[in-house]
Amino acid sequence: MDKVGVIALIIGIILCALGVYGIWVFLPEVIFVIKGLGGIVVLLFGLMLAIFGILIVKD
Repeated sequence: MDKVGVIALIIGIILCALGVYGIWVFLPEVIFVIKGLGGIVVLLFGLMLAIFGILIVKD
């Protein structure tokens, strides 16, 4: 590997470690965000199904 690849690998490992540390420190907030994103996904899925149902009923 060349120098750029090694540097990118080292920086990537450092950023992954910082990300894991950040998740560990802010774990309750991370759980709230995951719950919120899950709710948004369910909301969008329900909206798509409702629109799909309206389109099928019209035919």
